[in-house]
Amino acid sequence: MTFPGVRHLVDWDKHVGLRRAVGGANPGPGAAGTAPRLRPPLVCGCLLLRSCRALPGPGSGLRGPRAPNQRRRVRDGAGRRLKNLELTAVGGSDVHVKMLAAPINPSDINMIQGNYGLLPKLPAVGGNEGVGQVVAVGSSVTGLKPGDWVIPANAGLGESVIQNASNSGVGQAVIQIAAALGLRTINVVRDRPDLQKLTDRLKNLGAEHVITEEELRKPEMKNFFKDVPQPRLALNCVGGKSSTELLRHLAPGGTMVTYGGMAKQPVTAPVSLLIFKDLKLRGFWMSQWKKDHSLDQFKELIFTLCDLIRRGQLTAPACSEVPLQDYQHALETSMQPFVSSKQIFTM
Repeated sequence: MTFPGVRHLVDWDKHVGLRRAVGGANPGPGAAGTAPRLRPPLVCGCLLLRSCRALPGPGSGLRGPRAPNQRRRVRDGAGRRLKNLELTAVGGSDVHVKMLAAPINPSDINMIQGNYGLLPKLPAVGGNEGVGQVVAVGSSVTGLKPGDWVIPANAGLGESVIQNASNSGVGQAVIQIAAALGLRTINVVRDRPDLQKLTDRLKNLGAEHVITEEELRKPEMKNFFKDVPQPRLALNCVGGKSSTELLRHLAPGGTMVTYGGMAKQPVTAPVSLLIFKDLKLRGFWMSQWKKDHSLDQFKELIFTLCDLIRRGQLTAPACSEVPLQDYQHALETSMQPFVSSKQIFTM
């Protein structure tokens, strides 16, 4: 569906806020300004949009919003009653959107009835589509202004990446590369006696969150993802239960890439996650990647990494130099648990 005179395209993540704003007079990539956080908009009840596209202004046939009242209505557990909740004041990077209209789709009915494949935690916001208008923006917002009309659109690429074996050589590289790209990382490690030491080391590399496999399985992780955007990319090199937990916390439409199987256990994907969250499973093998890409593409990859190294944004993992004649000791050490140091043969 297209609309003439569209001024802005805005993507933002559920529960968290804006990912990027482009089009019109909005700042482009790398431009100054803070990405706005969008307050949950209202839908005769309310609707929490994941992303939006600005529409032409008044005159297109839809009525504009009434004066904002800083309240929203949420459907409760009975499914038919509404109640008011106070909205917090609009802050520096917040955007308050008031809904103008929203359809009732069969999936909305199924969700209210409780027989849809993916059910929200109550009290929940009903609906997935609609038209809204920006009524207030924070002082740091540059890409939107009161009066802009918005509709749901496809979500962006996300703001975070989750990975297991985060203390591995690849895991440490992922942390640094993601930080250079402005992405948050959720880094899963096994519990160990020196966990705090490892956590500090990974955070010094740029890790935003370090959690254990045991913590990832706890129900409290739901609260964690209220404050942190659900990742749209998971990197798995363990397999087994660890990979299943990564899948459980991916955002709808997300992808898990498996590049290793340290647990020597199969990747198990619940059918419900594939159907109702539309998750995708991919494999990655560097040797095959090099076969499928030209020498120039491989050089471009290496030069990109070298550029990160020159800028101080990518460093080699901790390593231990071992004379080649001590290979037996090096092999035994590399197979020990909780060893984060890469064994490097010297000749």
